[in-house]
Amino acid sequence: APTRPEIFYKPITCLQNPGDPIIIPKDSKNTHYEAELVIVIGKKLKNVSRAQAEAGIFGYTCGNDVSERDWQNGPDKDMQWWRAKGADTYGPLGPVIVTGWTPGPQTIQSRLNGVVKQKQVLSDLLFDCPAIVEFASHYVTLMPGDVIFTGTPGATSPMKPGDTIEVEIAGIGVLKNPVAGA
Repeated sequence: APTRPEIFYKPITCLQNPGDPIIIPKDSKNTHYEAELVIVIGKKLKNVSRAQAEAGIFGYTCGNDVSERDWQNGPDKDMQWWRAKGADTYGPLGPVIVTGWTPGPQTIQSRLNGVVKQKQVLSDLLFDCPAIVEFASHYVTLMPGDVIFTGTPGATSPMKPGDTIEVEIAGIGVLKNPVAGA
């Protein structure tokens, strides 16, 4: 396991609504889904303690950290993951934000065309949510409405236009998006 959470940015233009299509750019050849628990920040947080981080979490939702693996790790990869994880529609979120809920033994899973591809319990996260928020707040001021994707369980595989990807977290719901080509 790493010694600290690994953080990267996704632009707000990558966010996508539940039910709306993930649009794969024409030059993408290896776009994958990543089922993730997403933290929603509820107050301004800078250099906070673990307790303050926990109190600053507004709620949680489902996320799909869509990632183009060739742009991320291939022979012609970008130095930063701006394109691989930040292309338009590469950050579906939803279907709701739950509050008063604590991640633990709940199951997270992804389904590609109805077939379960990833399945794990949230208590297996390498870093719990307060630790992730605390760490990030020491370098970046977190603002209400900011979201943090927490990492994906297990292996992923490509998706293509015509597919449907679902991310389900027990206690939150199902995020479902069709996949389309540009």
